[in-house]
Amino acid sequence: MELSANITLPRRAFDLRIGLRLSEETLALVGPSGAGKTSLLRAIAGLERPTEGRIALDDEIWLDAGRGVDLRPERRRVGYLPQDYALFPHLTVSGNVRFAGRRDRPDLLAKVGIEHLAGVRPGELSGGERQRVALARALAREPRVLLLDEPFAALDAITREQVRSELEDVLPGLRLPTLIVTHSFEDAAALGDRVGVLAEGRILQLATPAELMREPAHALVAQLSGANTLAGIAQPDGSGSLVRLDGGGELRSSAPASGRVQVAIQPWAVELTDAHGSSLTDTVLSVHPERGGLVVRLGRLTARIKAGENGGTPVEEGTLVGVRVAPGDVRVLAP
Repeated sequence: MELSANITLPRRAFDLRIGLRLSEETLALVGPSGAGKTSLLRAIAGLERPTEGRIALDDEIWLDAGRGVDLRPERRRVGYLPQDYALFPHLTVSGNVRFAGRRDRPDLLAKVGIEHLAGVRPGELSGGERQRVALARALAREPRVLLLDEPFAALDAITREQVRSELEDVLPGLRLPTLIVTHSFEDAAALGDRVGVLAEGRILQLATPAELMREPAHALVAQLSGANTLAGIAQPDGSGSLVRLDGGGELRSSAPASGRVQVAIQPWAVELTDAHGSSLTDTVLSVHPERGGLVVRLGRLTARIKAGENGGTPVEEGTLVGVRVAPGDVRVLAP
């Protein structure tokens, strides 16, 4: 199966203009609030009508604005998981799922690990359990496309990681075109075979998570993937370039560039050294342990250092340190 959507949907601040195709895979779209993520899902589900364009699943046309075709939501066979889950509070877990599929589905309760909660009502469930009920209910419609809107927004950090891990296991086995929208690059990268970055109604870049982190095409893509971005002026330097940074200091990049630029640097590519003689220095603002290493926040960037990999340079709050980044890890972007 292949879902295709090429649409224009006017919003208050911009027009959502999206063209995408996805087969039996998970595509995750990540972007800030107000980027148009939920509007895209609602358009595919038939809950909003684009003014232009076409939506189709294989040869089945769901929308063709030019020809006046607009299939009703109930005929689109979409499993839609909204942000608030929209469970019926007066029905049990089993009843909520039965309402969507018109029959009992203990197999789905077992698939998402909530068969023991069949007789419980939503008000007695945790956030993670409610999310699993909503997913089972979406699957009870036997959908041909699955849409998930911020599936972890209502979960605490620990539950979020647990439920995300469960979705990682469940989604590939469904063999459905699945579209997830989220504001978290970490969630998108964990679940998406491909990830698209959406801003003001446009997809800025669409690639695998690794490609987006390695070769961001836009500063927002770099920022959402967790990279540091710094502005400066580049000049050719041998086979690469030298970037003189706003606020002082410089970095070398293996990429040739000239003029006004931004550079993107992933936190794990940052090495902290003695400030003496360094071409870029910064002050340590905070140091926090994180999973076998340290997160060091400086005045202009963030470094993630694995235990024992910083060459003995003291890293303490208030310390002036040197910053070193290999030229191959300095990605040059348009301003």
